[in-house]
Amino acid sequence: MLRKFLPKETDFFSMFEKAALNINKSAKLLVEMMEDLSLAEIKAKEIYEAEQEGDMITHEVMRKLNKTFLTPVDREDIHALVGCIDDVLDLIWASADRAVLFKLEYAPSEAVDLSKTLLETTDYITKAIGALKNKKYSYIQEYCIEINRLENRGDRIFRAGLVKLFDNIKDPILVIKWKEVYEHLEEANDTCEDVADILESIVLKHA
Repeated sequence: MLRKFLPKETDFFSMFEKAALNINKSAKLLVEMMEDLSLAEIKAKEIYEAEQEGDMITHEVMRKLNKTFLTPVDREDIHALVGCIDDVLDLIWASADRAVLFKLEYAPSEAVDLSKTLLETTDYITKAIGALKNKKYSYIQEYCIEINRLENRGDRIFRAGLVKLFDNIKDPILVIKWKEVYEHLEEANDTCEDVADILESIVLKHA
């Protein structure tokens, strides 16, 4: 009988999973945008809606965290994880928003490749959080290694993209525009690695 009077346990792992699936969906929309910038406004609107949903998930996690006495992992790890996932989503939205704002008409191959790398990375984040939810800690390490590998790939694409921008595009304003988009994409990939670092930290504490 006492059980019914106790506060209901918060399922933080399901909320993490929901947040991860949301960034994965946003990354897919970003790839579709970069592959065909005539769809930029449509895709940017969908990404904005996902970004708003992500904010709601983040606020809900924080609200639950403030009301929960016992948490399944350290409170600071919950705060850091959901914050980093939200940062990735903000950077995806920033990339899409700039493409619309700058009226970009054609994406260089490196912009597409960076977006695809980001999508692949969010696939692994989703898998890693699913493994965390199911306490399959050994899988998380493997997924985090892949995330780190993809971050290194993203760095190489970013540098190659900048070189091609400065070498091949004569319009300095267009160079500045694409450089800003590249920087947001590269930062999104970097922040995914931060997510992986937090997940590895959780595994070390709980495995």
